[in-house]
Amino acid sequence: MRRRDQEFRVVLQAASWCLEYPAATVLARLPHLRAALAEQPGTTAVCAITRLVDHIAATPLDDQQRKYVETFDLDGRHALYLSYWTDGNTRRRGEVLGRFKGAYRASGWLVDTGGELPDYLPMVLEFAAVADPDAGRALLTEFRPSVELLRLALTEATTPYADGVIAVCETLPGPSPKDRATVAAMAGGPPTEQVGLEPYDPRLLPLQPAGPHG
Repeated sequence: MRRRDQEFRVVLQAASWCLEYPAATVLARLPHLRAALAEQPGTTAVCAITRLVDHIAATPLDDQQRKYVETFDLDGRHALYLSYWTDGNTRRRGEVLGRFKGAYRASGWLVDTGGELPDYLPMVLEFAAVADPDAGRALLTEFRPSVELLRLALTEATTPYADGVIAVCETLPGPSPKDRATVAAMAGGPPTEQVGLEPYDPRLLPLQPAGPHG
């Protein structure tokens, strides 16, 4: 495996686990994550995800769980569902979700969604890291505006989880945009039904449904 491809897989697998709901299983994986990251070059992506791994390792599990729920489940501005950022709860979203399912089927791998929507970012990251890096990279590149908007929102919230998304963005071609206007230009401008690329009033955003972690 080429070193750059290996770094891509390691960073995305680490980001996948770190952006999941905190659990004892994640803590058990931390030594393996640290060992794998230590073998990679000191790129911006590797440094960012290492910071998040270190934060998780140093934070009591119940504190992590509380902050995770506050960040992702109780704040619609930090949705981990990629199509939400571009299509919201519009009728177009079903078609977009079908494209994720199609990519999973085409890979020949059986992807267990675990009750999540197929565009759930940790699931997409693990698919790219383990099952089909080419197809996974293509999905992340296609939905890069969504990933970048999430990065901007988490950075503004000054949460350590921003480092996980920063690491993902750093594995993709070209520099990350500095603001939402640049993201909109990257996406070719926001269609009328798209929500994430337009100025929003957080009072109008629905709360994200709780996943298996409640």
